[in-house]
Amino acid sequence: MPKYKVTVHTHNIATGTTLNNVFIKLVGENGESKRTWLTSLKGGFYQGTASREFDVVCPSSLGTLVLIELDKQPLPLFPQDAWFPSKVVVTTPEGDTCKFPIYRWIMDKEVHLFREGTAKRLCDETNHLARYSREKEMKTRTELYCWDTYKEGFPGSMKADNPLDLPSEIQFSFTKATQFLFTAATGITELKLKGYSDSKKSWKNIDEISKVFCCNRTVISDYAQEHWKEDEFFGYQYLNGCNPMLIRRCSELPANFPITEDLVKPSLRVSSSLLRELQSGNIFLLDYKNLDGLKANVIHTKKQYMAAPLVLLYRTPDDKLVPIAIQLKQEPGEDNPIFLPTDSEYDWLLAKIFVRSADFAEHELNFHLLRTHLLAEVFAMSTLRNLPMVHPIYKLLISHFRYTLQINTLARQALISENGLFTENASVGGPGMVEFLKKAVASLTYSSLCMPEDITARGLESIPNFLYRDDGLRLWDIVHRFVHNVIGHYYTCDSDVQKDTELQNWIEEIFFHGFLAETSTGIPQSFSSVTELVRFLTMVIFTVSVQHAAVNNGQFDFGGWMPNFPISLQLPPPTTKGQCTESTMLKTFPDINTTVNGMAAVYLLSRQSTDYVALGNGYQDHFSEKTPLELIHETQNVLKKYNFEIQGRNVSLPLSYTYLNPNNVENSVAL
Repeated sequence: MPKYKVTVHTHNIATGTTLNNVFIKLVGENGESKRTWLTSLKGGFYQGTASREFDVVCPSSLGTLVLIELDKQPLPLFPQDAWFPSKVVVTTPEGDTCKFPIYRWIMDKEVHLFREGTAKRLCDETNHLARYSREKEMKTRTELYCWDTYKEGFPGSMKADNPLDLPSEIQFSFTKATQFLFTAATGITELKLKGYSDSKKSWKNIDEISKVFCCNRTVISDYAQEHWKEDEFFGYQYLNGCNPMLIRRCSELPANFPITEDLVKPSLRVSSSLLRELQSGNIFLLDYKNLDGLKANVIHTKKQYMAAPLVLLYRTPDDKLVPIAIQLKQEPGEDNPIFLPTDSEYDWLLAKIFVRSADFAEHELNFHLLRTHLLAEVFAMSTLRNLPMVHPIYKLLISHFRYTLQINTLARQALISENGLFTENASVGGPGMVEFLKKAVASLTYSSLCMPEDITARGLESIPNFLYRDDGLRLWDIVHRFVHNVIGHYYTCDSDVQKDTELQNWIEEIFFHGFLAETSTGIPQSFSSVTELVRFLTMVIFTVSVQHAAVNNGQFDFGGWMPNFPISLQLPPPTTKGQCTESTMLKTFPDINTTVNGMAAVYLLSRQSTDYVALGNGYQDHFSEKTPLELIHETQNVLKKYNFEIQGRNVSLPLSYTYLNPNNVENSVAL
């Protein structure tokens, strides 16, 4: 009688072991096996191990295997435990090897169906059992993953009040959960800030801030502490800090920024002029208009303040980027002076502090929260609701959504909720935060999410020392090439894309729930070509991995030293020149308690878990065919090579740019 050899692999994840009885049924095109008890001689299926080979005997050949049915039952007097199988491998009597990817928790005694690992679109399914399995899986998924609206005008999110409401398959691992909770609970302790966390006093001097900023420092955070007052470091951060997304080349001055030749001439090269520098592409602009008109927060019963600055930056003859003019409010007027490097030390420094505080708000809410976290959740939700596990796009994307739904649920619960850390400690917290995010959502465009187009639109193709651009474009190209080759294996012509109803439903939900059905965003409502599909998938993968690393990983480096990245400010923007002193600056800084909470937040959000997965990994868990596996291996080698190139380049730099080293780019929005 035909004998099938079965091996069960349990994922190497903490608490992934099961001591329950495990049963399997093989289902093929010509029939099915009996439900067979897989007796483990070791008393269980242990994390990180493969079982012995089990025999499943059938009266006749089952034909091509379609799926397996897997369940586990507790022993008498023993509880139901949680098990994380990674895959089941079956060798048929004909000598073929069939892999059944699982990579999810099984925590009940229900029967679970898992498909053979070959990627298939709906139109590829000819077997009625395969179609039934597909339909059953998607019905369950749409019931589990329901859209919700956190705030009107926000992208859609998953309906879940707390992380315990999330399906087990998308929750943190035990390791991630314990380390994240440990970090959240002890961030202030680890930074040795406990003695300061309850103080609502203002800072007495810079040395007092230095004493607080003494633990878990990094090379860059030390550099920030030493150089935060310098114009060159101020400019550097808009290229290679944690927010390289706002700067753009300025070819014509905004009408509401009345800069004259005489104002900036001392900052320009000898014999040059503002017009000539504008025409030469050496003038750049920062515009924080999204902050204009927002109601600032009240912290500890005290009104806070923020600015909506305009900043002019200049590329010097030695290729440095420095600020040459700052206007702190959008509308020009007598009470809104244009601050210059030739002003008094504290006039100029305080103007830059208001800009850096504005950048905290713009960075955290727009470029970090909205454009990586919230969009990643939209992409994840639509994938889980519309694409079955055997779909090639599911296999391509699912590893890029690891932990995303849980980290976002935690963010809504602990950071941006009514009593959240950000809500209670940021100038832009409270009602201003909601209004700001609505403005940011309204400014979302497809092209701004595609790095090559965004760099071109901002006129930044040739500015030197722009390492975010250099590394990001290289990684975009690597991701694009990989996606192009994988998609080309499954979609050989445009009609293959057009006829894939599951794929069309996927992009339709993204358009309606993520981009609120706004055609002005440029987000497609459907796909008509392979080229369109490849571009969109490249953007998705890049956004949730590379772009998130660029705006996330440097938060403590540049924000740990509070004067460089203030979470809030206690005095209004200056309206005249010549009045600012060191005392004014210290009174403007956030109070001690707010500072400490801000430091703890950026510290928490910058720490990686030990079960971190780097870019390019995870695909092999879901694909089983030769061609995609070869493409995965090839791409991993390209990423390794580029990692070494970046390391070599960084040796000669005064300040290394490491955020987009492939080894430092997490594969998903997991932090």
